[in-house]
Amino acid sequence: MAQTKGKFDFAIDRGGTFTDVFARLPDGCERVLKLLSRDPQNYKDAPTEGIRRILEEETGKAYPRDKPVDTSLIGWIRMGTTVATNALLEREGERTALLVTKGFKDLLHIGTQARPKLFDLEVAVPDVLYEEVIEVDERVVLRQDGSTGDSLEVWKELDLEQVEKDLRGVLARGITSLAVLLLHSYTWSEHEKAVGSLARRLGFSQVSLSSEVMPMVRAVPRGYTVCADAYLTPKIHQYLKGFTSGFKDGLKDVDVLFMQSDGGLTPMEQFCGSRAILSGPAGGVVGYAITSYSQMEKKPVIGFDMGGTSTDVSRYAGQYEHVFEATTAGVTLQAPQLDINTVAAGGGSRLFFRSGMFVVGPESAGAHPGPACYRKGGPLTVTDANLALGRLIPSFFPKIFGPKENEPLSLEETTKHFRQLTEEINVFLSSNQSQMSMEEVAMGFIRVANEAMCRPIRALTQAKGHDTSQHVLACFGGAGGQHACAIARSLGMKTVFIHKYSGVLSAYGLALADVVEEVQEPCSLQYEPASFRELDQRVEQLSKRCHDTLRARGFTSGQITAEVFLHMRYEGTDCALMVTAAGYPSNARSCRAGDFRSAFTKRYLKEFGFTIPDRPIMVDDIRVRGCGQSGITSVHKAEMGHRQAKPITKCYFEGGYVDTSVYLWEELPCGHSIQGPAIIIDKNSTILVEPCCEARLTEGGDVCMTVGSDPHCALGTELNTVQLSIFSHRFMSIAEQMGRVLQRTSISTNIKERLDFSCAVFGQDGGLVSNAPHIPVHLGAMQETVQYQVRSLGNKLKEGDVILSNHPSAGGSHLPDLTVITPVFRKGVSGPVFFVASRGHHADIGGITPGSMPPHSTSLQQEGAVFTSFKLVTGGVFQEEAVTEALIAPAQYPGCSGTRNLHDNLSDLRAQVAANQRGSQLVGELIDSYGLAVVQAYMGYIQSNAELAVRDMLRDFARRRRQETGSLEVESEDFMDDGTPIRLRVQINEEEGSAVFDFTGTGTEVWGNCNAPRAITLSALIYCLRCMVGQDIPLNQGCLAPINVIIPPGSILQPSQNAAVVGGNVLTSQRVVDVIFKAFEVCAASQGCMNNISFGSEKIGYYETVAGGAGAGPGWNGRSGVHTHMTNTRITDPEILEKRYPVVLEQFSLRPGSGGAGKYRGGDGVIRKLLFRNKVVLSVLTERRSTHPYGLRGGDDGVAGLNLLRRAEGRVLNLGAKTSVSLDPGDMFCLYTPGGGGYGKEEEANNRPQTKRRRLNETFSERGSIFEYRMAQEGV
Repeated sequence: MAQTKGKFDFAIDRGGTFTDVFARLPDGCERVLKLLSRDPQNYKDAPTEGIRRILEEETGKAYPRDKPVDTSLIGWIRMGTTVATNALLEREGERTALLVTKGFKDLLHIGTQARPKLFDLEVAVPDVLYEEVIEVDERVVLRQDGSTGDSLEVWKELDLEQVEKDLRGVLARGITSLAVLLLHSYTWSEHEKAVGSLARRLGFSQVSLSSEVMPMVRAVPRGYTVCADAYLTPKIHQYLKGFTSGFKDGLKDVDVLFMQSDGGLTPMEQFCGSRAILSGPAGGVVGYAITSYSQMEKKPVIGFDMGGTSTDVSRYAGQYEHVFEATTAGVTLQAPQLDINTVAAGGGSRLFFRSGMFVVGPESAGAHPGPACYRKGGPLTVTDANLALGRLIPSFFPKIFGPKENEPLSLEETTKHFRQLTEEINVFLSSNQSQMSMEEVAMGFIRVANEAMCRPIRALTQAKGHDTSQHVLACFGGAGGQHACAIARSLGMKTVFIHKYSGVLSAYGLALADVVEEVQEPCSLQYEPASFRELDQRVEQLSKRCHDTLRARGFTSGQITAEVFLHMRYEGTDCALMVTAAGYPSNARSCRAGDFRSAFTKRYLKEFGFTIPDRPIMVDDIRVRGCGQSGITSVHKAEMGHRQAKPITKCYFEGGYVDTSVYLWEELPCGHSIQGPAIIIDKNSTILVEPCCEARLTEGGDVCMTVGSDPHCALGTELNTVQLSIFSHRFMSIAEQMGRVLQRTSISTNIKERLDFSCAVFGQDGGLVSNAPHIPVHLGAMQETVQYQVRSLGNKLKEGDVILSNHPSAGGSHLPDLTVITPVFRKGVSGPVFFVASRGHHADIGGITPGSMPPHSTSLQQEGAVFTSFKLVTGGVFQEEAVTEALIAPAQYPGCSGTRNLHDNLSDLRAQVAANQRGSQLVGELIDSYGLAVVQAYMGYIQSNAELAVRDMLRDFARRRRQETGSLEVESEDFMDDGTPIRLRVQINEEEGSAVFDFTGTGTEVWGNCNAPRAITLSALIYCLRCMVGQDIPLNQGCLAPINVIIPPGSILQPSQNAAVVGGNVLTSQRVVDVIFKAFEVCAASQGCMNNISFGSEKIGYYETVAGGAGAGPGWNGRSGVHTHMTNTRITDPEILEKRYPVVLEQFSLRPGSGGAGKYRGGDGVIRKLLFRNKVVLSVLTERRSTHPYGLRGGDDGVAGLNLLRRAEGRVLNLGAKTSVSLDPGDMFCLYTPGGGGYGKEEEANNRPQTKRRRLNETFSERGSIFEYRMAQEGV
């Protein structure tokens, strides 16, 4: 099947802008062609036109455009296409209805309940893909009788008569595409199948069943996936119909294959929406994987595909790295996909100078108007910076720019824009700092862009325990060649590989790829000898299905390989790994498919740094990937070129302009070496060989570059604005890498899986420099903790000491958040030169209730173990005995217990120490590179930069306030449910850009646990300031430098030493935000509560926080069913909740009408009903049950929340805001969360301006495992 003799074979990548064609000719030669994807004046379909042109040119026969193409000379066609992706981004799929289990009509609207952008008050979430919802009164639940696997019982049978009535109504309204999502259908699909056959009989043209599209547990991602399938598959079929109509007999006798998101090809008729999202970029990954990995002596490779609006980063080390859940354009798809990480930095990324900082992206100039040099009035971009520095040569580009698309690239336009920006920067730098030239400014932006692209590459490799520097950088796409040397050098890589077809590598990858058939089914078995027989049988059945399908497609047994994967995890954890037994042959203690236990434990150890030897291993799913080997093998040698006399151009590098040789790639002979600086130009890309680098042409005509070290320019302690941006990225990267170590080496669910932690770097004075991730309630609090230790321990800190602290008076937020602080010393310096710290939420540290989050605590001792300045490590020795004693100490208080999970506490504390050690090492490396004085100077400059941004915001607010009211003072007040007031008066100094935030008049400390330590108020304040600044700024000590905070001692916001505080962290923090936003009139109040719900018994414990309504603001409606402000926790999926706990989720939907009315409406809260199947103790810790979230500027208040208990016998009780109650089987807890306030008067609602809908990739451009990890971290 690989090469069809005497025929033309085509591999085509149809992208958004260009279509790339790779053709293998009958004589074995190869041709490539690039043409516009849309050119309606000249042709209807680009891939058809590409095939037609090559056939016409190579055969000399006429193939008229207006007639179907004769297919007698075509062997096969393989395609990758962005049709599905574009339909998703543009929301131009088929009109779709969703049929879902009753009680869950809003499940996919609520999703995980986390907001995508932490500091955006307008919570922008893409619309759902369906137009109508049908709720079906059916219910299947899991039996909880101790049986293995997922055994089910039907609680409510399907009423097909009613379903038919509802489906006919949907058809009558013109909707012919249906997505079906019934709970637990991943393991029992009878109800879905019955609905599916009925819908097809009634005439629905597309019916997608979640049990067929992706039979994996977790209703929300499975629901998104089935909706995407129903929404996109008709569009794909429509495109295929148009494509085949351009050929004789509709391509009947031609083998046509399409690339799927997993890097495998599938027959055209089986190409579907849920598997098509990465069809385009997947070809590029296959292309670099097969070409670079083999040629680079099997060294692991990083794929670097830099385009116009974004850059794709991926990794290959002999096996494709897949993810099984990823978000694209706001839709989470549960399907095997290559782990392609998209970051919002490309050639079209815009350049900004903000508050003294060079900023690149994430905004993009797009294709229209494009960069300034495109002559269409566009802004400055990375492409312009390369042009300004002489790295792009206009004479080598086609004349396709300007309004009439007939002019060359404009260096004049770029220069004009850069001169304006340089003047702006030099005005800011003023006379006491050296002025910058235009070239220095452009070079600065290139360096900042490079550092922004290095961060995801570091994250991708280090997340799984790999050393970044031991990789080869495989560069492809149009823009990457200009940045490859600099990025490789920054990452410590020594080799860059650029394939001769790098400009069309996605198309070439299609020609190299295999046909793939994947099957998967849920399992729920323990990996143990007793289960091996069943596992072997099921693997055999799935393998047979793959083989049969591939044989039916014409493959011989010799061409077919099947790889078996088990989706495995330790019992009681959520960290499942999709494991292959490749390299682990079967033995007497394994199943026949291989030694999966050894494969799993080795990979677990590599990724997470430990194993859990005595813990059972569970198999969640069985997956078989069958491959029909059909790709061509590229052995075509490059023709020998003849090196022509080369022109010399001037290129700007760090030291100034340097003479730079220019070569045409096609003219270079194989084996030829080029010393940098040089430029190699191809039809589709430009490669920059930097000074101290060498490029060599391989036998196949590819470019292999050896990257030399940079002659390091000494950096002084005076402020350099470019270095400021680079240091900001480096410090953030250190905090991120600390977090990766903590996540990998911790053991508890809270830290390893929920990612409830943050890591930070601090200056010599304990002032925060960088913090990752941005968990709102940690933002300012860790700094208070470190500075407390600096004040109280001072000179007593010695090298090898590590401090543990959680006390509220020492900067703690609440007791379960344990902060581990490591002072870092430098030879020849007496005290610590900086600090690193990590704060992690421990699931239990003792106290009166499991989980250490009691709803009714009245003193700190009831909430668990307390540490003020505890030496966790002394002289490098971990003080296990002493910390164990302290963790079990709460048992001495009446009604209290010591920690209930000592093993996890100790493991996680060791992981925090290890994370700090990594941070210390990384800052040490930074000091080795630049010197201590420079690193400390830049720590200060980064803090000053944050201060400057806050001062600018305060000046801007003061100016507007003075014009409107003549006053520079604002004030507000709000109340807790018990009547305690929180008062704020803000006095702003317009000239200085400073403010006094005075909380005098706030109520006294309360009997209960809603007292908030000072650190909580500071975290809330930093969060609010960042939201009001409205752009990315370093979140550090500098944010609070212009602010004087006055909090009366003994108040609810600065309670006494032993006050209970657990509710202050999760409830009062929200009220502080409400009060600040009310004073500044930023937006109406959001729900103002986290709705903390926990239940447990001696055997189990569960905790969740629940979404509500977001407040409306000037120009936006509040989002319904979302977490706001100081929390962003994801909620447990309904199927996981019911699988692991004795509960049935009866309803989880929006609470209509609970958002306040107004010109802009507040978001609605949610209704969540939990039916209990066993005896448990339920604890509720909530607010806004008697006070209402305020409306603003005439908008109505949101509706208050309500907590009801419906006893099994029918009695209904109002539980109030805070309580603990024993429940019996059959009791139901009904939670009604508050709505958000409205903004503006309702009668003005008709005068609202229409907002233009933005293309989703402008707002939701990132994707991949790194993005998912960050979203999960911010969803804590």
